[in-house]
Amino acid sequence: MTWFTRAVTSSIGQKVLMSLTGLFLVSFLFVHLSGNFLLFADDGGRAFNEYSKFMTSAAIIRVMEIVLLLGIVLHVYTATTLTRRNAQARPQKYAYTQPSPGVSWFSRNMGISGSIVLIFLVIHIQNFWYRYKFGEPGVDAWGNRDMYTLVATTFRVEWWYSILYILAMVLLAFHLNHGFQSAFRTLGLNHPKYLPVIKGTGTFLAILFPIAFAVFPIYFLFFN
Repeated sequence: MTWFTRAVTSSIGQKVLMSLTGLFLVSFLFVHLSGNFLLFADDGGRAFNEYSKFMTSAAIIRVMEIVLLLGIVLHVYTATTLTRRNAQARPQKYAYTQPSPGVSWFSRNMGISGSIVLIFLVIHIQNFWYRYKFGEPGVDAWGNRDMYTLVATTFRVEWWYSILYILAMVLLAFHLNHGFQSAFRTLGLNHPKYLPVIKGTGTFLAILFPIAFAVFPIYFLFFN
């Protein structure tokens, strides 16, 4: 295990681990978004409530929750460690450094956008998963715990949360756009032949996910 420990604690090893966990979290967004689209089913929330029941009771999902939590923890840990190392490596801690041409503020401050998205994630889990599991969300006409009404009511009544949700999606867009491309560069998949495809895919996902997720609070806040 010594070689493994050295690998995951080295700067290169942690960059690779951060890249892999980041790409894993992107794959989770696909699953989460797909399930959320059941909110639009014209069935009184039945499909979404049955989906929510499966996602909180199936054994395989329990395992995936642990894997997901581990992925988030490792991503945050490696990002924090690398940021701290980079700060300590600067010879003049308080000297002003001229930003590199063509490098955006979001690219230079991935830690800030990532931290805000993480804070939002904690609030998001508390608002929905925690209330659903340990609160009293009510029961629908088919005997399922009513996650649909919980989501709809939260977005309608707690309007501040809907605004926070949308703003978090804006930050996610910039974080994902830079992070997706950086992950492939770190993994050595940056050949000029494939770079346009990787960059285009990253930009596409950075637009797709935030807009698609932002549709839900907008829908319940203004149109439902």
